[in-house]
Amino acid sequence: MGRNRPLSRGFYDRDTLAVAADLIGKVLVHRTKAGVVAGAIVETEAYIGESDPACHAAPGPTKRNAPLYGPPGVAYVYLNYGMHYLVNAVTEPEGSPAAVLIRALEPLEGEKLMRRRRARGSSRSADSFATHELCRGPGNLTRALGISLDDNKGDLTEGPLRIEDRQRPRREVAWSRRIGINVGVEAEWRVFAVGSPAVSGRIRIG
Repeated sequence: MGRNRPLSRGFYDRDTLAVAADLIGKVLVHRTKAGVVAGAIVETEAYIGESDPACHAAPGPTKRNAPLYGPPGVAYVYLNYGMHYLVNAVTEPEGSPAAVLIRALEPLEGEKLMRRRRARGSSRSADSFATHELCRGPGNLTRALGISLDDNKGDLTEGPLRIEDRQRPRREVAWSRRIGINVGVEAEWRVFAVGSPAVSGRIRIG
């Protein structure tokens, strides 16, 4: 079996919807002092440009959204509602603000560590989580993988937080409207692996 390869810069330097679809089945990996954790991506959402009201680039360049305007293949991590970190992969050429939000994973490595992290600060025990729950939803997956603002602007092609192509079987995918937002809800820019129990939210198609 060949070495696990991080995705190249060119993978991200493309149309955001194509990247969102092609990320399904790729593997998000985080190497930390506590250990290595990884999961297969099963749900993503695209956010594209200043004309997309749900995209952080909608108001134009700011200090917070600066990574969106930078080179593709960089992580854009932010704190959502003061509660959860969310991780995105920046796409398209530098200066064209766009990214793919990673919404859910199927755990592959480091499940015990994921369980400890999910249980920390909650009323649940580490053993109470079903495997598919651990990284179900964008806030849960960053908690399980130990992703924080320290990973913002990290290079996904070579850093400790990266996305790899492990030559996993291609998954059947479906598209739907994005969820968890109040504007830009008409765009069907959410893509997910059909049949995965780790996919978050209701399966709203059309």
